[in-house]
Amino acid sequence: MRTIGRWLGRLMLLVVVVGVVFWTWKRDEITRVMAVNSLFSKEKIVRNFSNMNSMFHTLPMRRGPGPVSPLPKTTTMVPPEGFDRWLQDRAVTALIVMKDGAIRHESYHLGTGPEDRRISWSVAKSFLSALFGIVLDEGAIASLDDPVTKYAPGLAGSAYDKASIRNVLQMSSGITFNEDYLDFWSDINRMGRVIALGASMDGFTEALTESQSRPGEAWQYVSIDTHVIGMVIRGATGRRIPELMQDKLIDFMGFEADPYFVADGYETAFVLGGLNLTTRDYARFGQMVLQGGVWQGRQVVPADWLEVSTTPSARTPAEAEQYGYQWWMPKDARNGEVYARGIYGQYIYVDRAHGVVIAANGADRRFRDPGAHDSNIAMFRKLTEAVQ
Repeated sequence: MRTIGRWLGRLMLLVVVVGVVFWTWKRDEITRVMAVNSLFSKEKIVRNFSNMNSMFHTLPMRRGPGPVSPLPKTTTMVPPEGFDRWLQDRAVTALIVMKDGAIRHESYHLGTGPEDRRISWSVAKSFLSALFGIVLDEGAIASLDDPVTKYAPGLAGSAYDKASIRNVLQMSSGITFNEDYLDFWSDINRMGRVIALGASMDGFTEALTESQSRPGEAWQYVSIDTHVIGMVIRGATGRRIPELMQDKLIDFMGFEADPYFVADGYETAFVLGGLNLTTRDYARFGQMVLQGGVWQGRQVVPADWLEVSTTPSARTPAEAEQYGYQWWMPKDARNGEVYARGIYGQYIYVDRAHGVVIAANGADRRFRDPGAHDSNIAMFRKLTEAVQ
């Protein structure tokens, strides 16, 4: 019995030692996986969304060499009916309402503040669209109808083998991809674990082989299409997205704080949702879009690209929202109404006809409830009326 006891003791000691060695070896990966598993928890979601750089690989950018671009404040907005209830129901963490380039309302909620750099989620897609337009205008990409494999040859043999750049810009690649955030085994959540474990986003994308339709035949919102746009830009320019975005866009914006991207373990930016900015800097980007790509007297993004990219062109269902090149428009869009949209309540809403920009951040765990998104658009329209 003593011999058995000694062997059991040694076995337990060995297990402990192996566990300690494994934890030391894989501590960062384990920490990131644990962070992913609790990223959206009720107790942590607000703090997590302001501190993504404490949990994941990130790629820093600079706010730019010039002074902070001014955002003047004018008369205070009178909140429309239902405003306070909306803030509560939608777990809004930050809100800026601008009219003609001036702030009419700015507020922060649930313990956040103006210095917080908030995760964009899919709002980042519209930033990448702007960068794509710059690269296209400079001639690095010949045509939207070029196959993506011309610039990203690693996609040959994948589900993207026959897709054009236009197809992925419009979310019409035809790839089979489950975007259900509530399904642990969905493709979007498997992708999240790729990021957490420091694996390769390019490798994950190149391994996708199943299609549900021919490219260009049908519209389906799949975030991985945006990663392909990033692969195309990198292949066309030979540069990483943060470096390119820094030189072509960020340096001219006069942001308040240094942006950063969440990244995989190969220093590839998570371009489909990993951009982090202050809410004021999201508002600056929206104001630049409203002004046709002009910011502080400089044409930062080509005006014709912003016009075409924010015009409905994708084959969305008749009863659904409309989509352009990584930008959304309401199903009943008014003239000049467009928005970038991210999960859990991230928005940059632009109403060009009325000169209004709204930047909103949130931690809305009920963002998929029926009517949740519609209530946001309805409130943005009320806010637009309130500042006229």
